[in-house]
Amino acid sequence: MDSSRNLAARAGRWSAQHRKKAILGWLAFVVLAVFIGGSVGTKTLTDADFGIGESGRADKAVSNHFPDKAPESVLVQARQASTTQDTRSFRETVDAVVRTLERTPNVRNVASPYGRDNAGLLSEDGRSALVTFELPGDDAEAKVDPSLEAVAALQKEHPGFRVEQFGDGSAEKALNKAFEDDFQKAEFTSLPITLVILILAFGALLAAFVPLVLAITAVAAAIGLIGPISQIWPVDEAISSVVLLIGLAVGVDYSMFYLRREREERARGRSEEAALEAAAATSGRAVLVSGVTVIAAMAGMYLGGAPTFLSFATGTILVVAIAVVGSLTVLPAILSKLGDRVNKGRVPFLRPEKRTGEPRVWSWVLDRVLRRPLASIVAAGAVLAVLAIPVFHIHTADSGVEGLPRSLEIMQTYDRMQAAFPGETFSADIVVEGDRLDRAELRAAAAEVREIARDSDHFQEPVTVETSTDGQLAVVEVPLAGTGTNERSTAALDALREDVVPQVFGGLASGEVVGVAGFTAGSVDFSDQMASRIWYVFGFVFAVAFALLLVTFRSIVIPIKAILLNVLSVAAAMGIVTWIFQDGNLESLLGFDSTGAITAWFPIMLFVILFGLSMDYHVFILSRIKEAVDRGQSTDEAVSHGIKSTAGVVTAAAMVMVGVFAIFATLSFIDMKQFGVGLAAAVLIDATLVRGVMLPAAMKLLGDWNWYLPSWLEWLPKGPQLEGDAPQPGPDREPEELPRAA
Repeated sequence: MDSSRNLAARAGRWSAQHRKKAILGWLAFVVLAVFIGGSVGTKTLTDADFGIGESGRADKAVSNHFPDKAPESVLVQARQASTTQDTRSFRETVDAVVRTLERTPNVRNVASPYGRDNAGLLSEDGRSALVTFELPGDDAEAKVDPSLEAVAALQKEHPGFRVEQFGDGSAEKALNKAFEDDFQKAEFTSLPITLVILILAFGALLAAFVPLVLAITAVAAAIGLIGPISQIWPVDEAISSVVLLIGLAVGVDYSMFYLRREREERARGRSEEAALEAAAATSGRAVLVSGVTVIAAMAGMYLGGAPTFLSFATGTILVVAIAVVGSLTVLPAILSKLGDRVNKGRVPFLRPEKRTGEPRVWSWVLDRVLRRPLASIVAAGAVLAVLAIPVFHIHTADSGVEGLPRSLEIMQTYDRMQAAFPGETFSADIVVEGDRLDRAELRAAAAEVREIARDSDHFQEPVTVETSTDGQLAVVEVPLAGTGTNERSTAALDALREDVVPQVFGGLASGEVVGVAGFTAGSVDFSDQMASRIWYVFGFVFAVAFALLLVTFRSIVIPIKAILLNVLSVAAAMGIVTWIFQDGNLESLLGFDSTGAITAWFPIMLFVILFGLSMDYHVFILSRIKEAVDRGQSTDEAVSHGIKSTAGVVTAAAMVMVGVFAIFATLSFIDMKQFGVGLAAAVLIDATLVRGVMLPAAMKLLGDWNWYLPSWLEWLPKGPQLEGDAPQPGPDREPEELPRAA
């Protein structure tokens, strides 16, 4: 093959000829990226940054006019029923908490439940009290430690009571710590699982370590580079988990494709140098095209419009790009250095030289699928359709407080506070802005809302008003009925926005309503934006994938079929997630309590990530099929040969992804559980029913129509021959086996 114009081949050749520069250069890049990331840190999105639509505008207005502060509460609860708020020991404990907090650093505005105008801080059952205070500034997590230490000391001094703290700063600190622990658990668990699968795939320890090392270094470099990027564009705190997921998946995939092709060429009789060059020119280019397709799919998240998607898109594009660069540069250098020694560390009963043939299980399945393609595609399609049925009643919302893990002490404290002080609801904040607000006018408006609340099932009391010190912004807080994310809360918010606000605040003389904010408003606005933007994301990803596959394979049937198969995979996986997490099935097995909804950002994330990753396999498989067709084989023969010859490496790569994604189903946070279950199910479905049954069956039924290109598109440039034909083995080497390592 003429590889003079093949970028991947040229990169591989240079890497093999300059092994030292390639390997040391890659290590220097990774170390530098990690060092820079550790030095500058990672700036995450604030609550105000997450805002979207009307609620987002209102939140930003509040942030601009009100000083940053974080409310905190200390629960004082008697452990014995005989100890009540009227007993001396209870009063002394509360007073001790108040005195201690008043002299604790970073604590402001301490309020005793026994003080004047502090109604509601003593529970109705007489066994609990709340001491409230505030942490000043915008970094509550950094300022909460003194109060936490003080409360912990008070708990030791008063063993007959519960003395526990909960608030914005304390919850943020505990949740961030739990999230970091989850991430470390995923990281340390995923690596051994990936290594075991790679050992089974290659039959040798050294060959298994090569893909893993590339993936780990690509992830480390990407997370490091996110640090300086986040100083300009803050990122979601979950970005490290997403980068680990995608980076480990694509890094291992690309290395496996490359290494597998190199070993096949050695089995055909090529020298070490020629085999490596052939792998660079064929699988290397397939990696390049796959990487571009994945990056294009991930870029679809930019159209989601939410800060979370912007940061996830940046992180995933970065790690995929780094993995591609590493596969095209440092990987050939490593393989050139190792040569046939890559088969060292043989595993008993797993001969590495036999790891390049057609798997007997998949050969058996494919023979039967190709014998009865129509029955196969109908049966597999029916299974996917049944799995997708729950999607028709999907409901998306912010998981909120209910989605946080109850295994954490901070959430157990929150639940005890809720039980002791029932009736606390999610409120909607009517934000009013003006150059000089009339406080009397605002009080009158609040009184009118209060009257409406008394006669309505949508709203509750008390309705309160808070005005900024500059007199230019006011927040009217209206408690809503419902749980914050259910239909009752949504109906209450709609009534407030569409009826109450125009009726009561439409005629204000001193200001105008910026918008209605709050948890419910933010959740509804986010879900609405996702519902409207998802079609733009779909359209962009479909268009880019269609164009890339059209040019690569010079067929309009191939990209249309690829898009339809991916839609089926996504729908089936989304149906499984809906059935489990929204409908509340398998709660005890997966360790979660259903919130009655799917996390609002998950459908777009699942679609974009699965579409991108599945294109890896699609390009790899179809390129082998196209190679056989170009050699003169019939479409039926090419489909059988192409899928059988790639089944082993595709199955192993898919198992790596399923194993890594499934780990996230064991983490604490329900969002990560949904992420793990959804992606694991999607990849498993894609690698079995779709790639193993529906793809070959569809290609068998279509025959030569698979390569149909209308005459008016003949002007398109000929796409690259991704997996070019390799020379036949020489006369002095057996094609069945790779040379044994010394």
